Amino acid sequence: MARVFLGLGTNDGDRLANISNAAQTLAVSGTIRLVQMATITETKPVGGPPQADFLNTVLEIDTSLAPQELLESLKQFERHLGRVPSSQRWGPRVIDLDILLYDDRIVTEPQLVIPHPQMHHRRFVLEPLAQLAPALVHPVLKRTIQELLDACR
Repeated sequence: MARVFLGLGTNDGDRLANISNAAQTLAVSGTIRLVQMATITETKPVGGPPQADFLNTVLEIDTSLAPQELLESLKQFERHLGRVPSSQRWGPRVIDLDILLYDDRIVTEPQLVIPHPQMHHRRFVLEPLAQLAPALVHPVLKRTIQELLDACR
């Protein structure tokens, strides 16, 4: 089983229900075991058009899925939960599920980069991640999540 951290975000529709439905869908999938969930926080959108504020959190899961299989499953979950593919980057979304960290693996593929390439710049990711695993070391930057949070503007 791999220890994985997922970022969840939503700013379209019933945001709290979206987060709850996503966590429940992941927990009953049969391929993912929900270990813990950070506090849900409200944050301003980063980039993109004017839009509603987000609710964000981080989940720690265990899974036997390989990184690419996990990504495919997360995309299926997003569609199941009502996310419609859009050509607009950073636009409003019912749900966004991102793989932040997958054990201490480094993956660089056309459709998947782990660790998430922007996570160390995003306070809305680092704060909930630090609640769950402050001493976890970023496999590329070789700094703990707490150190990355402390350095994040």
